[in-house]
Amino acid sequence: MTHLPPPAEELRLLDTELRQLDARRALLLARRAWLITALRSPVAPPPPRPPVRRPETTAPRVQNVLLVLGGTLLTIAAIAFTLVSWGRMGIAGRALVLGAVTLAALGSPVLLLRHRLRSTAEAVAGLGLALTVLDVYALHEVAFPDTNGLGYAAIASALLAALWTAYGLALGGPRRPTAEPATPARLTLRLPLPTALAAAQLPLIFWAAAADAGAPAMTAALLVTAALDTAVALRVPVRSVCLVAAVGAYGLGGWGSFAAGWLSWTATGPSAVARAAALLLFSAAIALAAAWRLPDTNGATWVASAGGLLTVAALGGVPRSSLPGEWTVPGYLVCAVALLAAVRTRLPEPMRRGLALAAASVQAVAVVWALPPVVVALLGPVAWMGRVWTGAPSTAREAVTTDGVPWPPYAATAPLVLVVVATVLAVAVRGTESRPRATIGASALVWAAALVLPAALDIPYWAGMSAQGLTIVAALAYVARSAEPRPVLFLLALVSSVSLACLSLAAEGTTLGVLTALTVLFAALSGRSRLAPVAALTYATALACAVGASLGWQSQYIALLVLLVPVVAALLAARLVGSPARMPIEVTGAVAGLLAVGLAVPDPPLLALVLALCAVIAAGTAVREDRRPAGYAATALFVLAAWVRLACWGVGSVEAYTLPVTVPALLVGAFGRRKDPLTSSWTAYGAGLSVTLVPSLLTAWVDPDWPRPLLLGVAALAVTLVGARHRLRAPLVLGGGVLALDALHELAPYLVQMAGALPRWVPPALAGLVLLALGATYEQRLRDARRVRDVLGRMR
Repeated sequence: MTHLPPPAEELRLLDTELRQLDARRALLLARRAWLITALRSPVAPPPPRPPVRRPETTAPRVQNVLLVLGGTLLTIAAIAFTLVSWGRMGIAGRALVLGAVTLAALGSPVLLLRHRLRSTAEAVAGLGLALTVLDVYALHEVAFPDTNGLGYAAIASALLAALWTAYGLALGGPRRPTAEPATPARLTLRLPLPTALAAAQLPLIFWAAAADAGAPAMTAALLVTAALDTAVALRVPVRSVCLVAAVGAYGLGGWGSFAAGWLSWTATGPSAVARAAALLLFSAAIALAAAWRLPDTNGATWVASAGGLLTVAALGGVPRSSLPGEWTVPGYLVCAVALLAAVRTRLPEPMRRGLALAAASVQAVAVVWALPPVVVALLGPVAWMGRVWTGAPSTAREAVTTDGVPWPPYAATAPLVLVVVATVLAVAVRGTESRPRATIGASALVWAAALVLPAALDIPYWAGMSAQGLTIVAALAYVARSAEPRPVLFLLALVSSVSLACLSLAAEGTTLGVLTALTVLFAALSGRSRLAPVAALTYATALACAVGASLGWQSQYIALLVLLVPVVAALLAARLVGSPARMPIEVTGAVAGLLAVGLAVPDPPLLALVLALCAVIAAGTAVREDRRPAGYAATALFVLAAWVRLACWGVGSVEAYTLPVTVPALLVGAFGRRKDPLTSSWTAYGAGLSVTLVPSLLTAWVDPDWPRPLLLGVAALAVTLVGARHRLRAPLVLGGGVLALDALHELAPYLVQMAGALPRWVPPALAGLVLLALGATYEQRLRDARRVRDVLGRMR
């Protein structure tokens, strides 16, 4: 049998053979790649192609430019011939030349179209049309030199429009399809018909100017022309004609509508008003007819909106001339409201939407017109804050126009305008998705009307106050009885209450009565809104100040009365666990407490009492589990009260001010370490000890007497021993550091005396000995320092 090597030896042999095979394969592949590269012949790159010059414009454009330029030059030549060389020829020559040239220019397009040269035919036709204008001018100069130029221009433009229309229909009208499909369609001219329509814009305008008609006749001419343009734009399918007609309809129609509106606004007599109204109605009819036939939905909406605005302007301008100025806006508003009736008809949807948009635009303008008196009625009472109890005014308007604030003119009907728009919002938007927003808008408008009504009617002051108070009561009653929350209505009532409170500052009795009523009202509504208790507490604070001022108390004594509000707020917040109104109530109570502190500042003893009472309130709040942080505020207030009291007693010792802080801080720290043993001693005791030790050390450093340094040293020694006993880092470091500095302060005089008695070479010698000793025992000192560091590190 053949001898087989061991498996390990056989595996080594196989690996060696495989490596040799891989190396041989790599060598053969490299040689094969080199041979393929050597056998391939180099391919020469293709020669670069010369750049191709492309024309900068197309042939049709060049053709059109040449034709237009040629037609223009021929027209200029014809004008020069007519104006300069006309008088050098006789009548026969003149007629022969112009007639021949015009007929040739107008007849040539027929032959050109047969040869399918449309662009050339258009250019020649344009020349022929221009020659007809020159013929008309030449005819006026020769045959009718004495006629009115504007009248002749009116007749000539009408005849030219008719002539060009006939010419365009003859050469450019719609053609019937041929019986043979292979026969190409006959070419037509596109220039004569738009040119004829452009000439048709002039006859009526020239006729009105020639007749020396007034502005109404000129406006009527503009509108009639615009109506004809509108009809052409809606009925003629030719695009170029529609474009010219649309430009004329919008341009002349807009110009005529503006002129009609100006005539309506400046009209004084019934006949002038009637003429202006008729013109505006005619313009509105044009717009509405166009909106009826327009295929574009958005365009029809906007055109119908313009028609609706013109209708309102026409109908609202009729009563304007016979009514007082304050009824102008209500008159237009009534017309806009009446326009909404068309929205309920069977008109197309774009028209109904446009009419609704027009009515809404007029109502929006009316509301903006009514805003200035609302702003005056709302912000005017704020001026009474600087004139408290100086005497009640006689009327409601006088109450809101103090300090020279003018009452807006024509504002007597502002409440009526606001109520009408609110009614429209409440009725017209019924049953739609916008109903909630419409309800909010209607409520705001009714509130604004009720706010401005007393001043608008100029009723007595007490009547205006009563009306505003009844409005607030009604709004809050509706909020209380409603099943759903009404935040907007509540906010409006709150704003009205602020205005009413400012108005009540005019008289003492009125102020007390209004503030009491507002406090009771908002307190009764505390369960319906989170802002109601805040408003009640705010008005209670103002009532406390007003009562104190009415009793003749000084501000520091009024502060004691104001403190009742934080007490009530704390008690109320304790009962409203989980309520969203809890935090606003507590914030309001805190603000009232700050106000009490500010009122008590002039009297330091009473200020200490107020601070202590505030601390008691904060401590009572901190009793609750979720209001523990209020304990910090209570501590700070107690400390401030103690400091103020000590200052009143004339105490100058620093420890009297710092110990009231240190003791509570150490107690809090001990309580915290009991709950959490892992709390660091620096966190628990560092701040409390520093508050007393550091100021006392600074004071003792400049104190020449011995009792304070002695007592400070004893206290620092006690703190150090306590820290060493309980292995606490903060007391050990603070106590030891203060003790060392205090001892250094006490030994400083003796050190100074000793330094003065020694020779001058002794200090350097002592320093050298110390350095030698330190150098000799450096390693031992490092070991000792590490041991001290470890000991301190093991302390808590």
